[in-house]
Amino acid sequence: MDDLRGSLRARAAAGAAAVVTVAAGLGVRAVAGGDVAKDAGDALYTVLLYTLVLLAAPRMRPGRAAAWAAGLSWAVELFQLTGLPDAWGRRSTLARLVLGSTFNPPDLLWYLVGAGGAVLLHRAARGLRPAPPRGATPRQN
Repeated sequence: MDDLRGSLRARAAAGAAAVVTVAAGLGVRAVAGGDVAKDAGDALYTVLLYTLVLLAAPRMRPGRAAAWAAGLSWAVELFQLTGLPDAWGRRSTLARLVLGSTFNPPDLLWYLVGAGGAVLLHRAARGLRPAPPRGATPRQN
């Protein structure tokens, strides 16, 4: 029962983090433009993927979740070399938002920045948890 509660809590936290990440992306777009908004958007794209990975696999360790998120981000970026995301994005806003349009090598760096930032934020948030009651054994994450 504790495992189920822990998984539900972890999924709720990942879901909340996903909502905050989307809000941060929209906020950056509202206050910044040009390269700042684009680079922040690239990093936040990977942060969002990180939260979605943890939503699907709540017990995954932060480093592994970051590797998955960065790998998925890189896969999408490299897929842009085919031209398909650009063609699909002209017909679908959702496709454009999820897949982007054109390959841009610096984006690969920003995905790594996002993955690293997600791990740091995740570990910091884990450190803010209240201490377990006296006599309880702490859970391993």
